[in-house]
Parts: sequence; structure tokens; C-alpha cells
Amino acid sequence: MAEQDSNHPENDEPLDAVEDAAGASEVIDDAQNGEVLSADEQINKLEEELTSARDAVLRAQADSQNVARRAEQDVEKARKFALERFCSELLPVVDNLERALEAAVGDNDIIKPIAEGVELTLKSFHDALKKFHIAVVDPVGEPFDPQLHQAMSMVENGEVEPNTVIAVMQKGYTLNGRLVRPAMVMVSKGQAEQ
Repeated sequence: MAEQDSNHPENDEPLDAVEDAAGASEVIDDAQNGEVLSADEQINKLEEELTSARDAVLRAQADSQNVARRAEQDVEKARKFALERFCSELLPVVDNLERALEAAVGDNDIIKPIAEGVELTLKSFHDALKKFHIAVVDPVGEPFDPQLHQAMSMVENGEVEPNTVIAVMQKGYTLNGRLVRPAMVMVSKGQAEQ
């Protein structure tokens, strides 16, 4: 094998590369601004960029968690209130069954079995409504609440406080706490002074 000459220019290339790298660590050219930055300045700049990138990642994670939470809430609301329209359609049936029971009052032996059947049907309806968290709003004797009641008329009544529900013309209903139909009520007002 031939000995390699240490003075030969090909052997100086690795040394030149090491010296160039050392020089590059002292002064680095910033391509965007055309500025020459020292290694410490470059490190500080990179640390700032890293901090900024971390903040952006944290914000993106928070945004994705917020979107997921909102989606869960929307799904929960949809699940809770999916029956609202169906419930609205069933309520007149319940009203009619209640009216049929009111009309069937008496000791007539022919009507008695029919009234019992209607009563059992109405009880089954009420049980089904409770099962799906549909609650009755029947506020007789309670203070008038415009969130749940619809006043059909006001009547002077000295026996109860003003703005008290004295009669319910049609029961109201809520689904999971949300009003489906307000109770139609008659409300008391104070005695007119003479």
C-alpha cells in the first residue's frame, strides 16, 4: 500500500470541514432577515419559537377538547329532547282521556266498565310519560309562573293571594325540565276597591 502524504490537498478536506463547522457555530446566517446571529442569539430565537409552538399546541388541544365537550353536550341535548315533538302529539290524547273520565261520572252500570277501562288506559299513559321524564304541570293553588303557566283569565278572589292559580283549564307538561306545553290557568287578582 502506498503511504498517504499528509501534505496532499485531498487529506486537508476533513480538517477544513471541521474548521468550517466550528466557524458556523459561532456565526449563523439567518436566511429570512439576512442578519448574522451568534449561536447564543440563535438558541434564544429557537427557544422562543419552541415556546410559541408549545403554546400553539396547547391552544389546539384546548380547542379540540372544547369541540369534543360541545359535541357531547349537543348529543346529550338531542337525546334528552328527541321526544319533544312526539310528546306534543300525545298530549291531546291524554287530555281527551281525562275529559272522558270527567264525563263518565255517575253510577250507571253500563258506563262504569268503560270508565274503568279509560282510567286504566290513562294510568298507562301517565306511567309511560313518567318513564320518559315527561312531568305534569298542574299548578292549582301555586303562585302564577309565566315560565310554566299561560294565564287565560284573571278573576277577583278574596280567599287567596293575588296572582295565585285558582283553576287549571289544561295541564301543562315538561320534558326533562324543558317546557313542552304551558298550563292554561285562571289566576286570582285582588278585590277591586269600591
